[in-house]
Order: sequence, then C-alpha cells, then structure tokens
Amino acid sequence: MKALAILGSPRKNKNTDILLNKAIEGLIENEVQVEKIELRNEKIDHCIGCDACAKTGICFIKDDMSKLYSKFDEADIVIIATPLYFNSVSSITKTMIDRCQAFWASKYVLNKSSIDRNKRRRGLFICTAGSELKRDGFIGAEVVIDLFFRAINTQNSERLLVDQTDKIMVKDRQDILNEAYEIGKKLSD
Repeated sequence: MKALAILGSPRKNKNTDILLNKAIEGLIENEVQVEKIELRNEKIDHCIGCDACAKTGICFIKDDMSKLYSKFDEADIVIIATPLYFNSVSSITKTMIDRCQAFWASKYVLNKSSIDRNKRRRGLFICTAGSELKRDGFIGAEVVIDLFFRAINTQNSERLLVDQTDKIMVKDRQDILNEAYEIGKKLSD
C-alpha cells in the first residue's frame, strides 16, 4: 500500500506536524510506503479559474503541483493535515485543493477522468485549532475536505480534530498522540 501524507501547516514540528508524524508511524507499523509532502516547501500557484482544465483535463500551470497529481492517483491512502485558520484549512492547503479542479473537470466535464475513478482510497483529515471550539467548530474545514476527498475518489474514513492546542500542545497530550498512531494503523488494515 502507498500513502500520501500532505502537511498543510506553515510550521514544522508543531501540533499539526506532530500528529501527522504519529499517524505516519502507525502506517509504517503496518508496512505502508509513505510519502510526506510539506506544502510550505512547494511552489504551487493559485488556481486562476481559467477553465483550461475543463477543455484538456489537466492544469496548464507548470509548477510543483504537476508532480502531486500522479501521487494522488497512485495513493491508496491520503492524509491531509492542516491547522484551522479562520474556520477553514490553511491557505497553502486550500491553494493545493483549488488546483485539484483539474480532477473534477476531467471527471465531470470531460467524462475522461485523470484520476482512477475505480480506485477507492481511504482518507484521514487531521486538523488542529488553538482555541477551544464548540461542537461545530471545525465545520468550515470539514466541508472543504469532504468535497476535496470526493474529487480525488477518497473515502473520508477518519478524522482527528484537536482543539485547545494553545493551552496544551499535542506533544503533551499522550491520549491524542496515541489516537493519531492508532488511526494510522487502522487506515492500513
């Protein structure tokens, strides 16, 4: 099995990254081949809504996103990990998601999917928030991720939504670290 783990945090070795690494440890325990992409290190331009992908099935912009398209197609497991910013995913995560319009256009406009429509991937959404959130505090981000996972034929199998990281960092929350690890193992069962 192959897993693609996307870190959408601009900060290394902080809450979101720590949880993603724990989930990756769980995957590796089950001998899953994992590739981690840190979006802050990638050059991905914004979607400009030009509709070129609705004519060709691929995005005309040539940047680091070009290498990600095939990685999504090859993955059996996709993990998106992002901090919650203004009740949604981080801007670097959203930029990457917006550029996946090419998958949607190839599937639903051209009926010639550029991602394997028959392959059912498992997905994990990890999201951290500094403040204490009410019951629906992650809903903005969850809606974005739900639509994204649909575009890449990924079942949103698991979610790990962690708030109050300003008060207690995840590195000091063994229960949450254990949960991330166990979710990683579960994804690859």
